[in-house]
Amino acid sequence: MSSSQRPTDLSYGSGGHPGISGISGISGISGISGISGISGISTNLNDTNSNSTNSALSPIAILTPTSASTLYASPDSANGQHFFGAKSEPEDGDGAGSGDSVTAIPSFTEPLKKKQKRNKPTLSCYECVERKTKCDRGRPHCLACIKRQTECKYAHVANLLEETSRSATNGRRMTKPPKKKVTMSGMKPSIPNIAERGILTGRAAIRGSVALSTGLLSNVSLSRPTASNVFGIGSEHPFANYWTCEGGLPEVIGVLPEKLQADILLSQYYECVDPVYPIIDRHNFYLEYEHFWSLRDPEKTDAAFVGLLFTMMALGTQFVSTTNPKDRKQTSEFYASAGNQALRMFSYLNTASLHSVQAMVLVGYFLINDNHASDGWAFSGLLLRQAYAMGLHRDPNIVTPNASEFEKQQRRKLWQAVLVQDTFLTVLLSLPPNATHTDVKVEDFHDDPASFGDSSPTDIAYIRGSWMLANLVQETISSPRSLDVPICSTQRQKSKLVADFRAVYRSFPDVFRSWDQESIAQLACSNKRVVRQTLFLSSNYYHNLMLVHASESPDVPVNVRATLEAAHEAITSFFVLFTLFDTEARVWWVFHHRAFLEALCIGGVLREAGRDPATADQFLRDPLFARAKADITRMVQIMKIMADGEYGSDDARTRVAVLSEFL
Repeated sequence: MSSSQRPTDLSYGSGGHPGISGISGISGISGISGISGISGISTNLNDTNSNSTNSALSPIAILTPTSASTLYASPDSANGQHFFGAKSEPEDGDGAGSGDSVTAIPSFTEPLKKKQKRNKPTLSCYECVERKTKCDRGRPHCLACIKRQTECKYAHVANLLEETSRSATNGRRMTKPPKKKVTMSGMKPSIPNIAERGILTGRAAIRGSVALSTGLLSNVSLSRPTASNVFGIGSEHPFANYWTCEGGLPEVIGVLPEKLQADILLSQYYECVDPVYPIIDRHNFYLEYEHFWSLRDPEKTDAAFVGLLFTMMALGTQFVSTTNPKDRKQTSEFYASAGNQALRMFSYLNTASLHSVQAMVLVGYFLINDNHASDGWAFSGLLLRQAYAMGLHRDPNIVTPNASEFEKQQRRKLWQAVLVQDTFLTVLLSLPPNATHTDVKVEDFHDDPASFGDSSPTDIAYIRGSWMLANLVQETISSPRSLDVPICSTQRQKSKLVADFRAVYRSFPDVFRSWDQESIAQLACSNKRVVRQTLFLSSNYYHNLMLVHASESPDVPVNVRATLEAAHEAITSFFVLFTLFDTEARVWWVFHHRAFLEALCIGGVLREAGRDPATADQFLRDPLFARAKADITRMVQIMKIMADGEYGSDDARTRVAVLSEFL
């Protein structure tokens, strides 16, 4: 077993699954090691004045919060790699002790003058200065302190300068909710983004820590929130219990289908899921897969791999089109339950490996597709904790310096998968981001064929593009929206952010940017993998660009035309996916829910534009508004198709009712 596949004991408590007794068959799981990399803390304080008669003692080195970059390390991080370091502070003065008697001696040489410090006030908060982190200088609290949940204080001179310059356009983000401003419809907006106000007219606005109501809309009334079901969808437990206390891992392995059937489901997974989320290297997986079938003793099987195998089959089953939706749902949920049980046998809450984290990423996508967004959100919290504990957020050259280049790249790829999942959930649900602390660089994910197994250059470009976009979204969109703070407080800041998004888009390969509906339909005949990646990446990019243009503050109005243009490009990606891959468009909750939010944004813009006397005439004549209304009409038609029939979607029925209000 390679170093990257060895499980890491997270030492959260005693071994085994907490609170479960009487389960046998867990023996055989080996290689669990303790946490390393914390011992060996040293403070090298250099006495710069060793020749002085009485040298001054250096102050005691203090460990700052930023020096504690990780509490967990991988098995390969214990070889002299320490994450806590102490700095020796410079001595004051010229190094003479306070009790020294110094006699002045005439000298013909001019003494060296001290380097004069710049006479410039510190405008960042004390906490960011101490931690040496970037401060947005927001009032009353900067976003960095909000994320860290630390006290945010500024120097007196910084507050004075802020008061005097507040009226000027300085491009600074304010984390204090702005004063309400009358919109073009004559109403004071309660939400600083027109993309999220379309659904609230005539309905009760659900606000609070559970997130934005528009992002959580599914098949229940927005006016009836319940404490038992946070997001209002998927109320039953996601994993049915088919298992006994005595069965253990052999019981789970015993429900595997025939190898031929498993091969078909895995092929479906690599056809439909892997292009969008290329997490698991196909070549290495099939090597372990064939080895698994050759084993005679289930006790020697890696439980995490069994969990990964079942989860991949569950996702593959969701995209099978030869069975009716009811049977497909029951079969996929059974495989997901088996995968979860195998992870329990692995004790995945206090032990982690690459296989277990890979399985947890896929479980999250399965739950969301299976109409369990509440469970998917909660499960993603466990996933992030385990990813942090494994050190996936750290540069592999630091935590696993002795690993092969292939293993390091697999760690980077897995962290990218965790980051992307966290980002799209926070955007769609308007909740705070969690994958915010990392030193893994996108640039290190290079395209050396020797480091990627069977990954193609297009796959690598797709991963890098999704990664850069997720980084930008987490930094600029996710945090403000989770607090109902405007994304941009000044026009200069908004222009800069739009330019940043366009720079990321320009970094995408031409195959992801230069397409239209006709050319991509032709490409679908020869390379469906690239088509899926193109549509997902385009939808993700334009959806976030739409949110930026739709954001408003007292000094920054909504850019109506740019919002409608971005929303059109984003929702068109879904229309093309539905045309080319009907079954997949129905299954991918993230895609059709994102398209629903884009239709809501278009509807909100059209509604406010129609009410404003200054834009009413333009609303009737402008082709852009006519196309926007046609986009809503097309979305309603697709939702009706998804809602029709014996196995029609309740989500789609609700969306039809909501969007029809705009027509």
